[in-house]
Amino acid sequence: MNGGKLPDGGILYDGTEDDDDDVAVEVEASRPGVEIDWHVDGLDETGLTGADLIAEFVKRLPNAPGVYRMLNKAGEVMYVGKARSLKKRVSNYAQGRVHSNRLSRMVRDTVHMEFVTTRTEVEALLLEANLIKRLRPRFNVLLRDDKSFPYILITGDTRSPAIYKHRGARARKGDYFGPFASASAVGRTINSLQRAFLLRTCTDSVFESRTRPCLLYQIKRCSGPCTHEISDQDYAGLVREAKDFLSGKSQNVKEAMARAMNEAAEDLDFERAAVFRDRLAGLSHVQSHQGINPAGVDEADVFAIHHEGGLSCIQVFFFRASQNWGNQAYFPKADPQLSAAEVLNSFLAQFYDDKPVPRLILLSEEVEEQDLLATALSEKAGHKVAISVPQRGEKKDLVDHVNANAREAHGRKLAETASQSRLLAGLAETFQLPYVPRRIEIYDNSHIMGTNAVGGMVVAGPEGFVKGQYRKFNIKSTDITPGDDFGMMREVMTRRFSRLLKEEGKPDRSVAPEDSADTPFPAWPDVILIDGGQGQMSAVRKILADLDITESVIAIGVAKGVDRDAGRERFFVDGKPDFTLPPRDPVLYFIQRMRDEAHRFAIGSHRARRKKEMVKNPLDEISGIGPTRKRALLQHFGTAKAVSRAAVSDLMAVEGISEAVARLIYNHFHESSGD
Repeated sequence: MNGGKLPDGGILYDGTEDDDDDVAVEVEASRPGVEIDWHVDGLDETGLTGADLIAEFVKRLPNAPGVYRMLNKAGEVMYVGKARSLKKRVSNYAQGRVHSNRLSRMVRDTVHMEFVTTRTEVEALLLEANLIKRLRPRFNVLLRDDKSFPYILITGDTRSPAIYKHRGARARKGDYFGPFASASAVGRTINSLQRAFLLRTCTDSVFESRTRPCLLYQIKRCSGPCTHEISDQDYAGLVREAKDFLSGKSQNVKEAMARAMNEAAEDLDFERAAVFRDRLAGLSHVQSHQGINPAGVDEADVFAIHHEGGLSCIQVFFFRASQNWGNQAYFPKADPQLSAAEVLNSFLAQFYDDKPVPRLILLSEEVEEQDLLATALSEKAGHKVAISVPQRGEKKDLVDHVNANAREAHGRKLAETASQSRLLAGLAETFQLPYVPRRIEIYDNSHIMGTNAVGGMVVAGPEGFVKGQYRKFNIKSTDITPGDDFGMMREVMTRRFSRLLKEEGKPDRSVAPEDSADTPFPAWPDVILIDGGQGQMSAVRKILADLDITESVIAIGVAKGVDRDAGRERFFVDGKPDFTLPPRDPVLYFIQRMRDEAHRFAIGSHRARRKKEMVKNPLDEISGIGPTRKRALLQHFGTAKAVSRAAVSDLMAVEGISEAVARLIYNHFHESSGD
C-alpha cells in the first residue's frame, strides 16, 4: 500500500503492509567464506550415514572457523552450526557427544554435510544466523513470527521532505527511525510529531499539484511547504529538528524551542510564541504516551526470557530517543531440553540479521557467547554495541519490568495452546476423525455480483491461526458465470491441490502423523472446511475425486443455519447424514471462529482487489508506458482523461515521449472510434 490513506489524520504508509510475507535474506557479499564440498570424493557413495559418515568428514576438516550444515536423505538441511574450529566441533558428533535424544536422531539421519570456512569466528556467527533464517532447519532454534517492523521515514529525495510510516525494503532515499513494535505506535507518534514539527504527510504527487494549502495547514498540522507558506530554508530547519528529536536529542530540541518561545514573548510577538508553545505541547504529548520512559536509557533494546513447560517466551522492548517505542513477544521453536540462555543466545543473532542494532542491548541473563555476539553486532552495525546484564539501578528495574511481561505472555500462550489442543481433540472426536488434525484449511469466496471475485484460504493448527500460510486466489476462469459460487470453489480447489500434488506429492495416510516439537508444520491439510452446503461439497468432492486425493483429505461442509443464525449450522461429511451440534458446544464455537476468520480474510482480499480496480489508471493498460513516462504525462496534462484527448503533437511535447510512443498512446485511446 503505497500512498494509501489511513485513518490517522492524513498519515501515509510508504512501503508495503504485508505482515505475513517472509523475505529470504541473502548472504552478504561482505562475509567472505570458502565452501568445502567433498561430494566428489565419493563419501556419499560409500553408504555411510550418521556418526560414521561424520567421522570421515572430520579427517579432512581444517582447524579453522566456519559453518557446517547437516543434510538428510531428502536433501533437506536439518541443522546449521558454527565453530571456532570446524574439526574439533564436528568431531563431537562423530564421538557421540550430544546432549539429547533429539540431537542423537539428527546425527543418525545425517547422510551428507556441507562446510564453509570463514576468516574469523565473528563472520561464522553472522553467516550462521543468516543461513538459519533462510533455510529454517528443523533442529535449530528458529525465530518464528518474524514479521518486519514499521519505521518512521523522513524522505530525502524531494524539495520538502515528508514524514511517512514505512514497512519493507529501504529502497527510498531518506532517514529511517525505529523500529516500532506496531503500526499504531508509529501512527500515534507521527500524529504528535505533526503538531510539533509541522512536516507534510501528503504524497509527492499531491504536494506537487497543490495550488493552495490543505486542511492540515489550517489546523496547524503542516507548515504548508507545497505553496511556499514557509520558506525552504525554514522548512529544512523543521526537518533538522525532527531528525534530532528522533535521534535522541529530544532535550536539546525542547530547550531550543523554549528559548525561541521566550524570545518571541519578550519581543511581544505573542502569535509566534504561541506557535512554539503548541509545538512544545506536541513534543510532551509524544513522550507522555510512550509507557515507561527511562531517563538513563537513551537507545537500547531490552530482552528477557521466560522458559518453562517446554516453551520459551522472549519479550523485547524497544527504547529510542529515551522513549518506549513498543514491545513484542516471541516464541522461538527450540528443543525443550535447551536452557534459557542457549535459546536466548541463538535468538539474538537471528533477530538482528535484518534489523538495525542499537548501541546498548540489555539481557535478563548471561549468554554463552556474549562478547563474541557484541563484536559481531558491532561489526555489522558499524558502531560499538554493548551487551550487558544489569545487576542494580534503573536498568535492572527496566529488565525486571520486561521479565514480568515475558512471564505474563508465556502464561497466556500456554493457556491458549492448551485450549487449542483440547478443541482440536474435540473436533476429531465430534467428526470421528482417525487422528487429531495438525493442519486445518478453511475456504471461502467473496465477490459482488461476480466482479473482483476472490477465494480465500486460512490455516489453523495446534498454535492457532498460521497467518504465514494464508493464501488468496484471484478467480481467473472466463467460463464461470458471474456469481457462480460452485464454479469459483471448483477453481480454487483445483488450483490449490494441483499445485500441492506437484510440489509435495500425495501424503501417506496409512500411519498417523508424527506430533513432536521438531516436526515441521505439515504442507498437506488433514481437514478442509468449506463455507457452504451440499452444493459446494459436491463440487469439492468431484475435484478431490478427479485428482485422486479423496483419501488424502477429509472435507467438511459448514452450511449457515436457518435464517443464517449462528448456532444452527449444519455439517456435511461424506458418507454421513448432515447434522447439527448443540448451541453451546465448544467445538461449534471453534468452527464458527475458523469460518469467520476465512470470511474476514476473503472479504478483505476482495475489497483490496476492488479498490485497486477502482483507482486503476487507463495509462496502465498501454504497453511501453512505464512509471516514468506515466508520471511525465500526468504532470504535463493533469489527468488521464486529458491525455486521452491530446493530439500526437501535444503528446510529443512531453519529455521522454517520442513520435512512435505518442502514436501508440493516441491509437490506444482512438482505435475504437477509428481515428
